[in-house]
Amino acid sequence: MITGASGCIGHYIVEALLNDTPHELFLLVRQPQKLQFNLEAYPRAHILQGSLTNITAFAELLATLDGAILVATAWGGNQDLYDINVRRNLQLMNLLDPDRCKQVIYFSTASILDHQQRPLPAAETLGTGYIRTKYQCHQRLRELAIYPRITTLFPTLVFGGDKDKPYSHISAGLADVIKWMGLIRFFKADGSFHFIHARDIALVVRHLIDHSTPADPPKQYVLGNACLTANQAIEAACDYLGQRLYLRVPLSLWLADVFIRLFRVRMAAWDRFCLHYRHFSYEHAVNPASFGLEPYCPSFEELLRVSGIPPG
Repeated sequence: MITGASGCIGHYIVEALLNDTPHELFLLVRQPQKLQFNLEAYPRAHILQGSLTNITAFAELLATLDGAILVATAWGGNQDLYDINVRRNLQLMNLLDPDRCKQVIYFSTASILDHQQRPLPAAETLGTGYIRTKYQCHQRLRELAIYPRITTLFPTLVFGGDKDKPYSHISAGLADVIKWMGLIRFFKADGSFHFIHARDIALVVRHLIDHSTPADPPKQYVLGNACLTANQAIEAACDYLGQRLYLRVPLSLWLADVFIRLFRVRMAAWDRFCLHYRHFSYEHAVNPASFGLEPYCPSFEELLRVSGIPPG
């Protein structure tokens, strides 16, 4: 079973499994019309119209599954974040048969981890509703009978989407950020991050499914390419766009605070924490190359190219 198949990451995972594996797939989706596949060409794919809120309706099927990929998440809005991100995901995993199910791949977020991939307490105390509930679910995984079969994935900044797949939240705004590069290039920023394309996430998931055994201990992987500093990203973008770098002003915390006050920027507790934390880098982040696979999008310049940003 795959939850969240209608989202950006879900589309890439389903595509990879349908094209490159023999597995039979059960796609749990609320609105099947959001699936941008010609599923008539894939008799191995079955639509389960429903959601995590009525997951018990599929209890009989869940008890027969060999594996589950849990991508679905609630981001905010009018949804009950705790109900979806914690209660219902745990309920689904409790309905799996530990003696039958060989593997569960559960998607969390790297935002709940510190640099050494340990739980970051600030994610629960200061995090947005999405981040806080992801932290809470992660803390309860050990309570589950299926826990020895769980592989937890922590994506960093996820890009992806095209004419046949929905765009990730961050990809949808990339073109707008690039429009400001003419101004951004005059600043230096102290910060670092990882990113990964959803197609590369799908490559990792496909590999894990086909190369794991029930005897393997629980694992966790942060998904991301090599860490980039903010300045390296600015320099790579300017080089790609053909924009020269001149005098650059260090954007220190005190200057950032001046901008925040000057423009009356409203910041949530998590936003302010991120401003001071700055370095969202993780030891031993993995991508397809970590498993001997050819990455789809290994560099920031390649990310701009596959995102449809024209070079300078």
